Amino acid sequence: MLNGQHIAVVLPAYNAETTLRRTVQEIDRTVIDDILLVDDHSVDGTVSEAMRLGLPVIRHDTNKGYGGNQKTCYKEALDRGADVVIMLHPDYQYTPQLLVAMAGMIAYDTYDFVMASRILGRGALKGGMPIYKYVFNRLLTLIENILLGLKLSEYHTGYRAFSRKVLETLPLDRNSDDFVFDNQMVAQAHMAGFRIGEISCPTRYEPESSSINLRRSIVYGLGVLKTALQFRIQHWGLQSFGYLEPAYPLQISPKDTQGASPRPSLDSPSEHL
Repeated sequence: MLNGQHIAVVLPAYNAETTLRRTVQEIDRTVIDDILLVDDHSVDGTVSEAMRLGLPVIRHDTNKGYGGNQKTCYKEALDRGADVVIMLHPDYQYTPQLLVAMAGMIAYDTYDFVMASRILGRGALKGGMPIYKYVFNRLLTLIENILLGLKLSEYHTGYRAFSRKVLETLPLDRNSDDFVFDNQMVAQAHMAGFRIGEISCPTRYEPESSSINLRRSIVYGLGVLKTALQFRIQHWGLQSFGYLEPAYPLQISPKDTQGASPRPSLDSPSEHL
């Protein structure tokens, strides 16, 4: 715990068998109270490896997409009593060593929503981010900052921490199940008036790290632009978009997942898939 706050880490996993152990081994369990893996119908041994590591696991019966995975992650983390929830990708692209710092920024009420930025400092290019992805990132971020009225260094990191209030307030069930979920969440949080902060983060681009191809990157980029434009249109009062309206609790149907909410010991294998 930090400042009396229960800290949970959620791992949205898809084919993360080869990188999961390295990721989990670097999590500071003297501070992190709970670790939960949500498997999005992997075709490798991710679930078996997670159980060997003693992690509680929820497995989707079908692949629900990156956003769909996060919806389950956050709903389950709240059900398990989390006050601060941090999403960490189990592909070892982001260092788990920042978990405590990010949790502290939320637990001590400095921010409501924290993102680990690969752009601050030299994290992205030094870590091997392809040049086209870097340029794409910078261009989209510039446009988003203009339309949302923020000054963030990037919107596209997958390493994020949230207060319980953020997750209970934002209508995440109305978001996309694809990668644009992340950007919709930033727009929602800003529209609702939550404080968004950043921390510098190194990153690793390795063969095992997950990444989307050029075609899906273009689809993602168009979705990002659409989200930013909708935010600006609603901010001007010209039109209302349901997913940008706050104060709708996240709802996930129990039939959508397999797994269990009871919090098992992190030192012994979970009985749940």
